[in-house]
Amino acid sequence: MHILLRLFLLSIFFTVHQVNAQNAVLRGFVRDASDGQPLQGVNVILTNDGDAFIGSSTDRDGFFALSGIVPGRYYLAASFIGFSPHRDTLDVVPDDIITYNIELQPADDLLGEMVVESEREGAGAAGLTGGLQSITPRDITLIPAPDVSGDLANYLSTLPGVVSSGDQGGQLFIRGGEPTQNQVILDGMTIFQPFHLIGFYSAFPSSILNVTDVYAGGFGPRYGGRLSSVIDISTRNGNKRRIAGEVSAAPFISTALLEGPLVSDKVSGLISGRFSVIEQGAERILDRPLPYDFNDQFVKLHADLSQNSQASISGLRSHDSGIIGILEGSDADSTLNEVNWTSQAIGARYILLPTRIPVQAELLLSYSSVENTFGTPADPSRSSNSSEINVSANVTHFNPRVDISWGLHARFSELNSELGGVFQNVTQDAEFISEAGGYLLFDLKGVEGLSFQPGVRFSSFPSKGRTFIEPRVRLTYDIDIHRVSLAGGIYHQEIVGLTDRRDAGDVFTAWTTAPFGKVPRAIHGLAGYQIRPFSWLQMAVEGFYKNMSNLSIAEWSSFPRFTTRLQSADGNVIGLDSRIEISKGPFYGFVNYGYAKVRYQAQQTEIEYWFGDSEYEFSPPHDRQHQLNTVGSVEWKNFTLSVRWQFGSGLPFSQALGFDEFILLSGPTDLFEEHGDTRVLYTYPYGGRLPSYHRLDISLEHTFEISKNTAVSILASATNAYDRTNLFYIDLFTLERLDQLPLIPAVGLKLQF
Repeated sequence: MHILLRLFLLSIFFTVHQVNAQNAVLRGFVRDASDGQPLQGVNVILTNDGDAFIGSSTDRDGFFALSGIVPGRYYLAASFIGFSPHRDTLDVVPDDIITYNIELQPADDLLGEMVVESEREGAGAAGLTGGLQSITPRDITLIPAPDVSGDLANYLSTLPGVVSSGDQGGQLFIRGGEPTQNQVILDGMTIFQPFHLIGFYSAFPSSILNVTDVYAGGFGPRYGGRLSSVIDISTRNGNKRRIAGEVSAAPFISTALLEGPLVSDKVSGLISGRFSVIEQGAERILDRPLPYDFNDQFVKLHADLSQNSQASISGLRSHDSGIIGILEGSDADSTLNEVNWTSQAIGARYILLPTRIPVQAELLLSYSSVENTFGTPADPSRSSNSSEINVSANVTHFNPRVDISWGLHARFSELNSELGGVFQNVTQDAEFISEAGGYLLFDLKGVEGLSFQPGVRFSSFPSKGRTFIEPRVRLTYDIDIHRVSLAGGIYHQEIVGLTDRRDAGDVFTAWTTAPFGKVPRAIHGLAGYQIRPFSWLQMAVEGFYKNMSNLSIAEWSSFPRFTTRLQSADGNVIGLDSRIEISKGPFYGFVNYGYAKVRYQAQQTEIEYWFGDSEYEFSPPHDRQHQLNTVGSVEWKNFTLSVRWQFGSGLPFSQALGFDEFILLSGPTDLFEEHGDTRVLYTYPYGGRLPSYHRLDISLEHTFEISKNTAVSILASATNAYDRTNLFYIDLFTLERLDQLPLIPAVGLKLQF
């Protein structure tokens, strides 16, 4: 921590020196004049009568900053496709710090496809830049789904490095990492287990979203606490001009949203709720039991406190209960094990632009929790209850040649688990974890087109006596139509999620500290290249490598559904993601292809008795080596036709050879009365591959206006249109086959006002 403080002091000294030596700074927020929403990707440019040219683009908060402005008269222009440009003249004096907020008026005379293009350009959704892809609500609605309101989960499953557990389970594996190695952040709040049991849905409907940044690897020092990836979600602020909302109904879920000004032009509110209607809808369509119940609610208050500051309060609750992989013809009300979880979070965010120094400051305070149970509803055999309090500050200093960002954080976690002996060598009732740390990041801008971002993150766990120093680096270089990107770093995860991956139907997760006292660690390295030969065509490719150590996996025993032990394992991932995107006239489409090879290395004494060597290497059950997603969308008048075809090579599984009856002779035993327990005999762990997976989804949506401010959308869709029988998993204990969902025809209705 002494090193951390010294670096912070050095950065502040360097910044003060730069401020004294630099010229003026222009900064502010750009918003949509129709509803007060921030606009990301707006180009803000200063020019003068000479050759001066200074430009920047807005971030997800609509914030921009231009530094190093030589005193004089300048012409300001702010432009964004779909909006009328904003122009003004500014007189800049030495050492001036100007706060200049802009509202852009929607241009009603522009063509609809230009507005669509602006939304895609603003978020940069097509790009693969150092592992980062950005997603807008517009992108989400173009993916066919059995719901007239889009959902983030449906889009994430199209990304080349993302492996989904399918229609059931709600699990996402990103570039070889486990679901519990993904950090999901909503408005600065940590969200535990945000994906619903039905794979089409998360706790994040597109109607509440602003921009989602997905870092599949190589993320910078601002993020920490997870090994694999970051999904950083910002939500809409709510309409500050008028009351608006929507209601929708579909076979899986019904939705309602209401937003509007609480104080006109100053304070807005947004509230959203979704509830599953599977029993009344999808079950009757499919004529089979779907024992799932889920819902989520979201609320947000946002206030513009002054020209230089704004604040928001956000809250989220998500609940799931169900039985994974119930067989057709089984009784959903039987004594099968049921999984339940409830995830909650509440947080506050404050943004300040100090009047006398060229700085943007952000303060965050949040509380997050999750409760898990597994077993019969009346008497669960396992339970887990985890919570986290987070306090953090992020500060960015703007300078002509280098922006300096730094932050401090403190986290306090409480972890409680009752595992019912499922992991025999893990005994934990309650544990309290404290963490303090920070980060330092430099964004060097000395060369045109080059962004070089070296940084370091520090984390200290006083209760464990551990401290980690994690160097990170990101680089992008734009030259004409080409972009090259590099990223890498070291990552640790003190709090891990324990799940028994031997059984694909077991999605119960217990959060705990590293079981063996060795904290999981990962090293990321990736390199990418993009080219845009035409305005309507963009291509990108990115190679990546992850080296992981001190992972915790289940030991292999002959009782796959009962107790086991945990063992340590190492792993590595190597892969390639590629993307081709076309946006021309009324057509938009992309093709994503991902290749990855995931290998774990473990050591277990019992394995030696079966295969002659206690050390073994295997592909874990999420090692989908090849996957392809093709999406196309055509807009004509008020109709939108969307098509998605996805393919995935077979996942690893353990092949069972047969069964016997096993009696443990731990004392006097009557062999005539004691028949023993059924034991499975199987081949080498994960030695086989399931059949490949492929599916076609189609949707046709028509929107028509009832009045100037009211519209109705009708959706007809077919999920798994050619009724492919895709295998979910083979039950190791019974050898019964459990399939993904069959053809699902659906009709949805949405009213927007």
